Amino acid sequence: MLHIEDVVLSSGRTGFYFDDQQAIKRGDWEEDGFTYRGQPITEGFERIRQAGESVSVQLILDDGQIAVGDCAAVQYSGCGGRDPLFLALDYVPIIEKVLRNHFVGRPVVGFRELCQQLDAVTQPNGKPLHTAALYGISQALLDAVAKANRSLMAEVAAREFSVPVIAEPIPIFTQSGDDRYSNVDRMILKQADVLPHGLFNNLRKKVGTRGELLLQYIQWLVKRIETLGDPGYLPVLHIDVYGTLGEGFSTTQDLVAYLERLGEAAGPHVLRVEGPVDAGSKEQQIAALAEITQAIDQRGRPVEIVADEWCNTLSDIREFARAGAGHMVQIKTPDLGGIHNSMEAVLVCQDLGVGAYLGGTCNETDRSAQVCVHAAMAVRPEQMLAKPGMGVDEGFTVVYNEMQRTIAYLKRRENRSATNNYG
Repeated sequence: MLHIEDVVLSSGRTGFYFDDQQAIKRGDWEEDGFTYRGQPITEGFERIRQAGESVSVQLILDDGQIAVGDCAAVQYSGCGGRDPLFLALDYVPIIEKVLRNHFVGRPVVGFRELCQQLDAVTQPNGKPLHTAALYGISQALLDAVAKANRSLMAEVAAREFSVPVIAEPIPIFTQSGDDRYSNVDRMILKQADVLPHGLFNNLRKKVGTRGELLLQYIQWLVKRIETLGDPGYLPVLHIDVYGTLGEGFSTTQDLVAYLERLGEAAGPHVLRVEGPVDAGSKEQQIAALAEITQAIDQRGRPVEIVADEWCNTLSDIREFARAGAGHMVQIKTPDLGGIHNSMEAVLVCQDLGVGAYLGGTCNETDRSAQVCVHAAMAVRPEQMLAKPGMGVDEGFTVVYNEMQRTIAYLKRRENRSATNNYG
């Protein structure tokens, strides 16, 4: 049995930035090129937008193989019940101490067993590890188990969760960032399955005080797909509004009526609206989304609600799904800590009849995105996020190509197995 012989850590950059969501939603800022001119609000931020940071974990196995994972946190860190800003300088010493004290010298046993050991670890001050640290370490552990067993990470995950590995793609969801027009052209040309996200995170400047700007955008989006898309191309439209609709519509009745207008404008596409309200706490968010979801279902309108804010942990996701608080739940992978929790969350949603969206953040790395592809190939959510970055091409390339490599290898294995059995 292989053992973990050593650990090597390095500070890195992510594919996007940390943004102070509270400051952006307040609106007391001016655009200054790619940045925001204004004062940050959330603790830890030195400016409203600052460079994203990561920590890369390399586990050296005693046969010389190297298992890799990247610690990364979401773009909007420190809000909505999430862990604080993840800065590499602060966390590299903590992560190294954890790994040397608890994993170096240990055998590479089962993935979930290693993750149970990881979940039990605390910081020197007794607090749980930052979710970003758990995220990256668990990726490296999955890679280590895969290398020890000469398997794909997807195969290891499938065995551990007792599900089959299917050599078929998962629909990929691309996000535009603020460049929500020209980036849509990129998505259409590459035939993304789900688009465009849109980053509608300010009511007055992006959504419109009565939603008029967002409605116009969806009307433009449908026409653009008709103009530029190939015959038969019918992507799902998925718009993230960051709770802003709750600011513009004071009653559920008015909000649902507006969502109906959006759904009609989106036809013939399926429309998903993520985070229509931010109720300020988990309990209130569950109640609000459950009410909105029920009202939409009763009226039979073609709009799906996606839960995001205040739905940060495996336990949260279970609560939202059981309450019917949304037709789909975003499983924001860095917020759940260990990647095993994200995989289990997908299975929980499937068991409870709620759509599972294996998301994450633009503020991840190429490595964390690749590992998430393997997680998705094992547990098969309805869609997964193209990441990192907001430029479309980069994140789509990382996720799509890793998925295609995995599918090609699985098909090769299936063909060889069939040939051997026939012989």
